[in-house]
Amino acid sequence: MGEETIANGENVAKTKPSPKLTLLPLVFLIFYEVSGGPFGVEDSVKSGGGPLLALLGFLIFPLIWSIPEALITAELATSFPENGGYVVWISSAFGPFWGFQEGFWKWFSGVMDNALYPVLFLDYLKHSFPVLDHVAARVPALLVITFSLTYLNYRGLHIVGFSAVLLAVFSLCPFLVMALLSVPKINPKRWLFVDFKKVNWRRYFNTMFWNLNYWDKASTLAGEVESPGETFPKALFGAVLLVMGSYLIPLMAGTGALSVSSSGEWSDGYFAEVGMLIGGVWLKGWIQAAAAMSNLGLFEAEMSSDAFQLLGMSEIGMLPAFFAQRSKYGTPTISILCSATGVIFLSWLSFQEIIEFLNFLYALGMLLEFAAFVKLRIKKPDLNRPYKVPLNTFGTLILCLPPSLLVVLVMVLAAPKTFLISGVITVVGACIRS
Repeated sequence: MGEETIANGENVAKTKPSPKLTLLPLVFLIFYEVSGGPFGVEDSVKSGGGPLLALLGFLIFPLIWSIPEALITAELATSFPENGGYVVWISSAFGPFWGFQEGFWKWFSGVMDNALYPVLFLDYLKHSFPVLDHVAARVPALLVITFSLTYLNYRGLHIVGFSAVLLAVFSLCPFLVMALLSVPKINPKRWLFVDFKKVNWRRYFNTMFWNLNYWDKASTLAGEVESPGETFPKALFGAVLLVMGSYLIPLMAGTGALSVSSSGEWSDGYFAEVGMLIGGVWLKGWIQAAAAMSNLGLFEAEMSSDAFQLLGMSEIGMLPAFFAQRSKYGTPTISILCSATGVIFLSWLSFQEIIEFLNFLYALGMLLEFAAFVKLRIKKPDLNRPYKVPLNTFGTLILCLPPSLLVVLVMVLAAPKTFLISGVITVVGACIRS
């Protein structure tokens, strides 16, 4: 597909060269695409019936899901270093119809995901500013946050990248402090507790999947990365280690230091209470501030990927040329506005509804990506692959099998409403492209 790219250069606004993403900003952009810190992993303790399944999940799931997805992304993103990422991969393997479906599912899933973060930002702030719990204050605040962060994306991807580094450092520091303070209180036996009668498998798998997906998202920025053949694999490897550490260290500190009787209280936002019990009110406040800042970083990273995906789809002729128009800062103005509009309209759904909907659509896209990875090894064995997963064709099939089974499991566990809405979205995407 790389050689088939349709240039829309004459339709794109003349802009000054935009600084390319280097290794460190890319590591933290991927970190925010996937994680942003341990905020949202608390429910794995409650839905898992205790600490054991939560800790095992964040040890085992990366092996069967995150690492295979990161390896596949490293190979395909460096083989097709273009904005559009997975849309280009699928188009090269299966043709433009399926490439468009992939883009439609992934963009919709990404915008749904991004709709969570302004809401979560306000949810953390309302503990200090109760007025934000009232609609009259909440709606204007939601709009101001969304438009302010959208403007930051408009100003340039390199700004977003370095903002991600600073936000991540601020967001992770309180958990390092909490981990150190928890050491004298830790009882390792608490990590082994599980009550299988209280395990909610559907919620558990959805929590795990949501907290460990989106490794492929940064591929939509491949055209904006300096030396992608070298930078992408290193950035993905660094991000995998950072994500696993940001989940396991706080979970081990919190569950090891607190009584197992508190397992039922672990839900979104509970790390602030853990901080208070371990370090005091000051640590609780720091964690709340870190959570709020982390949600800003998550929004910025997701918005960048969604917008550059639309730009990439425009550059290969799947969307009108105006989606590829760039501002004087080198950013895709119309694509950013389109993604921001989607965020505003979807932000009124409930947290759990959004999680399940976006997981289902994302899972559909991932099945196509796994199939494309294997198909391209067979169809285009001589394709230039600056990074190549060191496996033959049979080995790639084995690599894709465990994550494919996990994806199918997540989809099977979905509620009927999720099947219905995802089906409607899929039909709409097929009709648009037919």
